[in-house]
Amino acid sequence: MDSTHNIEELAINTVRTLSIDAVQKANSGHPGMPMGAAPMGHVLYSHYMKFNPKNPQWANRDRFILSAGHGCMLQYSLLHLTGFNVTIDDLKNFRQLNSKTAGHPEYGLIDGVDVTTGPLGQGFANGVGFAIAQKHLAARYNKPGFDLFDYKIYAICSDGDMMEGVTSEAASLAGHLELGNLIYLYDDNHISIEGSTDIAFNEDVAKRFEAYNWHVQVVNDGNDLNAIINAVRNAKAETQKPSLIKVRTQIAYGSPNKVNTAGSHGSPLGADEIKLVKEFFGFDPEKSFYVPAEVDEYYQAAGKKGTEANQKWDELYAQYKEKFPELAAEYDRAQSGELPENWKDSLPVFAASKDKMATRQASGKVLNAIAAGIPALIGGAADLAPSTETNLKEYDSFTSENRAGRNFHFGIREHAMGAALVGMALTKGVIPFGATFLMFSEYMRPPIRLAAIMKIRPIFVYTHDSIGLGEDGTTHQPVEQLISLRSIPNITVIRPADANETAQAWRVALEHQDGPVVLVFTRQGLPVLDQDKYGKAEGLEKGAYILSDAEGQPDLILIATGSEVALIMDAQAKLKEEGIAARVVSMPSWELFEKQDAAYKEQVFPKAIKKRLAVETGSPLGWHKYVTDEGDIIAMTTFGESAPAEELYKVFGFTIENVVGKAKALLGN
Repeated sequence: MDSTHNIEELAINTVRTLSIDAVQKANSGHPGMPMGAAPMGHVLYSHYMKFNPKNPQWANRDRFILSAGHGCMLQYSLLHLTGFNVTIDDLKNFRQLNSKTAGHPEYGLIDGVDVTTGPLGQGFANGVGFAIAQKHLAARYNKPGFDLFDYKIYAICSDGDMMEGVTSEAASLAGHLELGNLIYLYDDNHISIEGSTDIAFNEDVAKRFEAYNWHVQVVNDGNDLNAIINAVRNAKAETQKPSLIKVRTQIAYGSPNKVNTAGSHGSPLGADEIKLVKEFFGFDPEKSFYVPAEVDEYYQAAGKKGTEANQKWDELYAQYKEKFPELAAEYDRAQSGELPENWKDSLPVFAASKDKMATRQASGKVLNAIAAGIPALIGGAADLAPSTETNLKEYDSFTSENRAGRNFHFGIREHAMGAALVGMALTKGVIPFGATFLMFSEYMRPPIRLAAIMKIRPIFVYTHDSIGLGEDGTTHQPVEQLISLRSIPNITVIRPADANETAQAWRVALEHQDGPVVLVFTRQGLPVLDQDKYGKAEGLEKGAYILSDAEGQPDLILIATGSEVALIMDAQAKLKEEGIAARVVSMPSWELFEKQDAAYKEQVFPKAIKKRLAVETGSPLGWHKYVTDEGDIIAMTTFGESAPAEELYKVFGFTIENVVGKAKALLGN
């Protein structure tokens, strides 16, 4: 073995021993995967990936996704060794309170982690979004001699990733779009928690991915460094198809008693076994967290290569700014998170009308009005653009032939769409949205939750939001989805009442920076409320506002969201005829309202007015906070039915007569 391979073998074994030491010290974690996959991680970080430890957010860095997030000590060890701000003490504090080295990689917690992973399959699908965003940025900004964005997306994934359904959706989409910038290494170790994967999983993964239109290679020995190096080289040369490199590894390689066992998957090896492992690799069994000087020098040099590449890119971008100042200014603004100046001037204002307009239709009009002014805004639907009104009519589709397109066709793949939106949202310079029916937000729960954990801002657009859907019946009528989404921390759910609130909902969504935004729109038409007569829709930004007040002191407060606001407006008028003064509060977003100060909350919901009635075609859960003990709620406590919407509203009590009757009952009338 030559000296180069000697140092590389020592480096790989250092990654292995650091990983098992950290898991042992924490008495918690997954040692087996890093031991088997260390050669793959080593090849990526020392031979191929471009990254700058001193500037972890460098725009043209290669992205790395550890989809098998349980093996995160592999990534943490490599980040430490290559010069990122990850100290040996951080490794020693693995899985401890307030540590940067959490039990699965977390974006924003530690430098060098591009996405939060852990739920299997998610990282795999996030990478497809990263790849889409890279292709789109390159198409928009690259010019001859100025390849600003030519980075790759690398990932290490596991048997568990391959079993999860979202991987199939994402792989199918990636193959269709010919995302040749994806290079995934599959840690094929044949072990999961219950034992050998043969008990549940024996398909030919290579043939499966060939059928998805991927470039597939097989490395039969996970310790064959040259074979892995050559396979990645071949994958980089394949620019049309995404690449999968199936690497046959041994979980817990180097452990005499636990190699190829399920016990090494999710439990520390034990102090005695660790000593045997270190002896096997030629390390001092009495030393922990030991990094040989030559290994430190080797990996530090690998990190410095990226620093030099970053400097050259900065020089290239400086020249680009001189030659293409408008495009450079556009990108600088977009990647900073700022919106173009005066973009809000394009927001439409809808005239009051009794002619009804569904908020999904209003949303489509808003999107098309603002699209030209916000070039970073891109998105699409899960085969539902005509129904969700999310097609940008003046722009092309993103395809394998046209990467500049701004309309995305995710196919009937809601789960993959959600995860791809996460990868896109983590790419500075684009603002992604994706649409489907509110009922099918169920398919997207994992990526929504991960986006909330990361506090990033994909925009999730959901239409057909209630029993107002009508004849499609219980399977398509969302009842529990609103409260389910509202229960997720860091998320903002907005259900506007009419076309003008819809315009303001898009404004708030685009200006929001701290977590995902969910926009919820109707299928059925709604009247456009009079902006001059009633409260201005700009009040939406506060989450709840007085839309129509009583002439004197209100006897009670009527509260609603979305399509039910028009209903309580009609009820207010009827109550007025009977001498009852009611305030109408439109409350499109609980989360925005909770951010307001106590004075504003008291203004909208005075403590002295205890009689309150909330009306929403969803679950009543959560509304008790706003109606208090002396109030009431008209909501859905069962699933819907299949019938025209008008009939359903009567059956379930969403009528003027029922609202008036409930209000009068609260007042003892």
